[in-house]
Amino acid sequence: MSGRSDMDETREEAPVPPSRLSKTPSWISLGFLLGALFVLALRTGEDAMKSERPATAPPTLVKLERPKLLEIEAVFADYGHHAQWHNDLTEVALWDTAKRGYTQFYEVVRSGDTYYFRSIDKLTRPVFTQGVPRDCPMVFTQPETPDPGAK
Repeated sequence: MSGRSDMDETREEAPVPPSRLSKTPSWISLGFLLGALFVLALRTGEDAMKSERPATAPPTLVKLERPKLLEIEAVFADYGHHAQWHNDLTEVALWDTAKRGYTQFYEVVRSGDTYYFRSIDKLTRPVFTQGVPRDCPMVFTQPETPDPGAK
């Protein structure tokens, strides 16, 4: 028996021939290495793209001027009795304190006791001041043709 155990010991010490080793671990290692290189290449490409982008100026804030309908409604409720109507239509200009002038223009349509306001670029009718207080924040227009049912 001692001969047999010597043989077992020599068999264990003998190296396994390379043709019998599994090739799978080497393919996994190669795939991992290629994946790591690909990710590294993507990151350096992104850094290069960031450095190539021109520096942009910070965005500028643009303030749009919109008609203040609540303001025109409130002022017209107080001074609208001075309006002269033609076919239930008139035009008014509202005082703008920032611009220090009558710069907000509206067309007013009357339907019963309801008024509809639409902003316009400019007044198209002649302005009248007869009977309107001097400190009135609104300018009224007169109809080009008199309305027999005007109030």
